[in-house]
Amino acid sequence: MTAVAPAPASLTSVFVRLKLSLLRNGLRQSAGRTAAYITSIVITAVFAAAMLLSFVLMRGNADTDSIVVLLTAVLALSWTVMPLFVPGGDETLDPSRLVMLPLRPRPLVRALLVASLVGVGPLFTLCIALGACLALAHGAAGVAAAVLAVPLVVVVCVALSRAVAAANVRLLTSRKGRDLAILSGLMIAVGIQVVNFGAQRLSRAGGLSSLEPAAAVVSWLPPSSAIAAVDSASKGDHAVAAARLLLTVVVLGALLYWWQRSLVQLMTTPDGSTIGAASEPGRDRAGTGLLGRLLPGGRTGTVMERSLRYMWRDPKTKGSWVSSLAIGAIVPLFNALQGTGSIYFACFASGMLGIQMYNQFGQDTSAFWMVAQTISTTEDAYAELRARALALLLITLPFTVLVTAATAAALGDWSSLPDALGVALALLGAMLATGAVTSALFPYSIPQDSAYKNVAPGQGGLAWMSIFGGMIAGALLCGPVIGATIYLHVADQEPLLWLLLPGGALYGALIAWAGLKIAAPRTARRLPEILAAVSK
Repeated sequence: MTAVAPAPASLTSVFVRLKLSLLRNGLRQSAGRTAAYITSIVITAVFAAAMLLSFVLMRGNADTDSIVVLLTAVLALSWTVMPLFVPGGDETLDPSRLVMLPLRPRPLVRALLVASLVGVGPLFTLCIALGACLALAHGAAGVAAAVLAVPLVVVVCVALSRAVAAANVRLLTSRKGRDLAILSGLMIAVGIQVVNFGAQRLSRAGGLSSLEPAAAVVSWLPPSSAIAAVDSASKGDHAVAAARLLLTVVVLGALLYWWQRSLVQLMTTPDGSTIGAASEPGRDRAGTGLLGRLLPGGRTGTVMERSLRYMWRDPKTKGSWVSSLAIGAIVPLFNALQGTGSIYFACFASGMLGIQMYNQFGQDTSAFWMVAQTISTTEDAYAELRARALALLLITLPFTVLVTAATAAALGDWSSLPDALGVALALLGAMLATGAVTSALFPYSIPQDSAYKNVAPGQGGLAWMSIFGGMIAGALLCGPVIGATIYLHVADQEPLLWLLLPGGALYGALIAWAGLKIAAPRTARRLPEILAAVSK
């Protein structure tokens, strides 16, 4: 009797089992990762249940259609940008790992799409889509449209995320992709400020009814159009409901086609990361370029150029700088635009940028030994620290002036610009001084193998002591300038407030110079300890 060979497993089932295996094996790596994953599931489930209940309670409200349509659009936007900001969150986002396998594009897209529906994100999206449809569905036509809209919303969101990831996979696996991951925290901070600003504007504009014009436009943009189709079908506009559902299906087909084309291009074209370098034999790599010619000569210019290149090339340093620049501008300007701020909020920019002087040697990591080889005296250490401070001032000084002037313009309070700028410059000098001292006394290592860890294990206490202790000391060092500002205001000596601009600038320069002088001998004496701390 001839044995019958078992039927081969379908590609889709193989990929689903592969996704489950990746999840299971990832959780086995450490107890901390397992706990974090379980915690995320619990939090997501609670939040999804709360959203589902909120949608049910909104049923019958006049503004429900506008709210759920816009929330669906925000959800789709989150799916779009998620692979750009969390490139390492899902191992299956990189289809280039499948290049050597004999897989055809169409079955591969189908298998990846089904496998992508396994996870916490799709489950959360399903709950949101279900709640949105429950809030809008009325009658048999509305229920029938909801039955089609719920899976369409989930599949469109997942396909959109995968298509974007496949089209940008070269970026996501490069240094620029790691930069985007580091900047995700910045985008969240900016988004929170924008949402806060929008909510306040919304409350002034007459409540939720002001959302109707935006919702009318978004209701024709998939996948929100599928949710809007439920509302149209419930109101008896069957033609409009059908058109919106058909539009969603057409866009889904376009996304799948784009995804398939990206996979074909990814798996049939060579990686050009090394071709470009070979095709530019005449490229000058020896010279320092325009930057080197503009900076002063000797050790000062060399150290300044190295620090500036760190700011531009190192992902951690770049992320820290961009975050400080953005948040330092957002806080005073958004408060000024909301009418609740003060021009003295511009000092927040000085504080955020002054923090960049802290842990100066940590960004060198184990390569600090080369810097240590060039420091043999206190004068060498002073020159090193002074050059690093000057590199920071090239960016922080004009930015502080710009933010203070912009805040004054937003508030219409130009008369307070001189004294506010004087206080900001004094604070900047104090932060540079305390940053130099804490860099010598409390150095710590910055891990380079993680996009999210900025302190090596066991050095968290050093980092907190350095940053918060230095910030408190910097604020205390600015006491004389702050006291003079308060006295002139209380004593009705406002014509003399302009003196605080040159006075604050001079005081900040003297404080920064004193801090560098204090930090220099300590740096020269503690070179072995600093090297050991930043090399962990």
